[in-house]
Parts: sequence; structure tokens; C-alpha cells
Amino acid sequence: MSSSGKIRAGMGGWTFEPWDTSFYPEKLSKAKQLQFATRQVPTIEVNGTYYSSFKEPTFVKWANEAPDGFVYALKGNRFVTNRKVLGEAGESMMRFLESGVAALGEKLGPILWQFAPFKKFDEDDFGAFLKLLPEKQDGVKLRHCVEVRNPSFVVPEFVALARKHDVAIVFADHATYPAIADVTGDFVYARLQTGSDDIPTCYAPKALDEWLARAKTWAQGGVPDDLPRADPSSDAPMKPRDVFVYFITSGKVHAPHGAMAFMERVKG
Repeated sequence: MSSSGKIRAGMGGWTFEPWDTSFYPEKLSKAKQLQFATRQVPTIEVNGTYYSSFKEPTFVKWANEAPDGFVYALKGNRFVTNRKVLGEAGESMMRFLESGVAALGEKLGPILWQFAPFKKFDEDDFGAFLKLLPEKQDGVKLRHCVEVRNPSFVVPEFVALARKHDVAIVFADHATYPAIADVTGDFVYARLQTGSDDIPTCYAPKALDEWLARAKTWAQGGVPDDLPRADPSSDAPMKPRDVFVYFITSGKVHAPHGAMAFMERVKG
């Protein structure tokens, strides 16, 4: 068994008007942007699945456009997570998962369930939601992670709950969202959201080096000692884990270059 998981870095989506000139080759048609993007980075976080519903032919098309080894992370639909009682999300969850996501096959990466900043931690209700998450869809293994944005989640009970259900807690490098570096699943998912459009690689070179060091620690089964945790007294089992790092939000103009610069460091 390898002593380290696989580290992948990417950006959110592949359609963004400034990228037409800052990332894509001149005169490249929009119809070929996905094919190009999936050959520059090994993963992309799909934001569109949060807002809209897609059908199986779209997922088949995405799979066919990308090369072998590429994976898409999908945002779970907002109708699943934007509700008062999360334990009642089962029908909406199944509608999303049965829409054709399994057609991605081996190119289906983690599914990101994102919660609004006003959603507070309720152990019973959040536990009921995590219990709804299936391990497979149409024979394809599913990997789940949750991004929470309310400080009430920074408690040991949340870590224990996520670990019980083998669901990863997203680490958010964000100006206001809680930063929770506890490892709770069999992979790690980090969203880097404090980049700058003034930096050609989204994050400064020194910051990229620091994030690479953290990613390597996660991949080898550890937890970076310079990131905050909700429960420092409890550690996950030491084992290699795949790591997904996405350059999101701030610095979006150069997010693809941030991911590419990060992967250059991974390949070293």
C-alpha cells in the first residue's frame, strides 16, 4: 500500500468570462473549453449542480470530455441542504443522486454538501441528514463531504458525528467561515478562498508552498499542526488519504493558474 494518497488541485467550474482571455487559448471555442480545462488540472468542482438540475446525458458528456484519471467534484443541489429540517431531505437527495451522477463512473469525485451561514449545528438533525447519505448510487461508490459556515459547528460533537458516518469536513480557507481541519473521512477536501486577482497564481508562491506541505501531511494520514481543529483531543486513524484542493471565490480570475502552479509543486 502506498504511504501517501493522491493530491489533486483544481478550480470551481470551467466557464467564467475573464478566463476567455486569462486562461483559455485565443480563439478557442466555448464548446471546447471543458476539454481544454480538464487537461490542465486533474479535477474541477462543479458549481452548477448546486443551482440547477442536470440529466444523465450531460453527465455522460462531461465524462467523455475529460481524460482518464480526471475527477469531478459535484456540489449537491441546494434543495437538499437549504431546509429547516435536514432529516427531511431524503426525497430531494434521491432526486439529485438519481439524476444521472453515476454516469460519471470513475470520474465521479466527492459530492460536496454545502450549508448556508445561518444554518446552526443541531446534533440530532445533522445526524439524521448524514444518515441519509448513501454509500453507492447505481453501483458507483459515493464519497461525501460537508461544508458548514456557522461557528456553532466548531464543537467536538460535530467532528464525532462526521467521523461516525465517514463524511469529510471541508476545510475552508475563508475570511469568515469556520476553519475546521479535523480529519473525519477517508479523503480530505480543502477550499482555498482567500486568493487575489492581483496575484498571477491566485495565491502567492509562499502560500502555495505552505498549502502543499499541508496537503502532503493530509495525504500521509496526518493533520497539519498549523490549522485549527474543533476537537484537537481526537485523531482519525493514520492512513493514506486522497486530498482535493480547490481554488475558489477570491482570486477567481487566476484560480486555474493557482491550481496549475499547485500541481507543478505536487509533481515537484
